[in-house]
Amino acid sequence: MEQRDVLAVLFEGVQSLDVTGPLEAFSGAALRVPGAYRVRTASLDGAPLRTSSGLTVTPDLRLADAEPPHTLLVPGGRGTRAPDPRLVEWLGLHAPRARRKVAVCTGAFLLAAAGLLDGRRATTHWTRCDALAEMFPAVRVEPEPIYVRDGDVATSAGVTAGIDLALALIEEDLGRDLALDIARHLVVFLRRPGNQTQFSAQLAAQTADRRPLRDVQQWITENPAADLSVETLAGRAGLSPRHFARAFRAEVGMTPGRYVDRVRLEAARRLLEDTADGIEGISRRCGYGTPEAMRRAFSRTLGAAPAEYRRRFQPASPPPFS
Repeated sequence: MEQRDVLAVLFEGVQSLDVTGPLEAFSGAALRVPGAYRVRTASLDGAPLRTSSGLTVTPDLRLADAEPPHTLLVPGGRGTRAPDPRLVEWLGLHAPRARRKVAVCTGAFLLAAAGLLDGRRATTHWTRCDALAEMFPAVRVEPEPIYVRDGDVATSAGVTAGIDLALALIEEDLGRDLALDIARHLVVFLRRPGNQTQFSAQLAAQTADRRPLRDVQQWITENPAADLSVETLAGRAGLSPRHFARAFRAEVGMTPGRYVDRVRLEAARRLLEDTADGIEGISRRCGYGTPEAMRRAFSRTLGAAPAEYRRRFQPASPPPFS
């Protein structure tokens, strides 16, 4: 069996969970399949360093002494905001020799600074996607997926998304059963595909300032199959339809109709992911009325019909990465 070296790059201000989350997954696989992975950490000088949480960690070796790994893991953290130029230079020179390059959270900024994301699709933590796109216009930033794979480079969103990506790579390398065993041990889900959104409709939108509008937002979430027309929602808020629509858009950042669309889509996605309920029943429960209406909403927003979306949550093996 091929031993795959996994090398995590450390630096001052690194986010410890960006490192330990994926490495726990790879180390768990190495325990179950001896020789599958060799997991190590390295920094520029090999000396102890402090993570963003104040935890002190000691790398296994200096980057200068590291052989080209199979998988190079670049975590994020506050240290990516003003990175050591020597680290960026090392990544530019040596990262291309790794079979696959993996960034967690704002580690994407380091790969981008080294020119490794030019012309590629990539993601990062949703709060930093705009900054990544502005600083590195050659990168095709996708703000919603929890991870994105483009050729031999993969980037992921915040903390837990790094574990999702590690599990996907382990499933590719060693099979679904082993990846599922590790996911159970870590008490995380295995079935989060990369194109799952980073945040819910409620997090993507703003919370209204006024109590009546907040109550309407909550009611929409709890009753996606109800009559959610502007007239009905305005009545619940005690406002005229025109005043309600104007106030809702001003405080929530989107029209009532757009918000309803997002909530219904999210409700349907969750039922497809977590239940074996039929598509016709899900379409009624989520306010679509008919499977065809739900199919149009999924195709328009997610680029996949509901049945195909459900199949993606039980993949066989992803396209070869290495």
